[in-house]
Amino acid sequence: MDLEIDIEEPWAPATDWADLAQAALEALVQVAPELDNPRLIASLLFTSDAEVHVLNREWRAKDKPTNVLSFPMLERDDLLDLAEDGPPEMLGDLALACETCTREAAEKGVPVQHHASHLIIHGLLHLAGLDHEIGEAEAEAMEALETKALAILGIPDPYGDRFIQ
Repeated sequence: MDLEIDIEEPWAPATDWADLAQAALEALVQVAPELDNPRLIASLLFTSDAEVHVLNREWRAKDKPTNVLSFPMLERDDLLDLAEDGPPEMLGDLALACETCTREAAEKGVPVQHHASHLIIHGLLHLAGLDHEIGEAEAEAMEALETKALAILGIPDPYGDRFIQ
């Protein structure tokens, strides 16, 4: 999978956000191998709360910013059936809001890099057709994949330091 990454203000240039995103993807494909397809492309926009607010209002009718927005372009069954040979396929788009991500990291007492990695993984799983909002079993399955991918990165379980196998 290829990530097309754009980084806008106010994301601090002190962190290499593109490298962080690539590392998150590499960890995720180890636990979600359906994303390890050379045909797949996803775009990731590191942007401001103001921009995410506009996108959230326009596309989801929610008049507020949020931490990460996911706009999937493939159905889960199509992703699972996607052969490795053929033209590129757009999995979808992600937008990550700087101020919300930074505030949430501070509230959780974790580095913003850890929280951003979690949100990228979370968003990519949404692009892959997983949804924590449709039921408890789906939420637990999605959280387990997130936790395992984050553990590969050396990031503690954001849901409460559960034991990871």
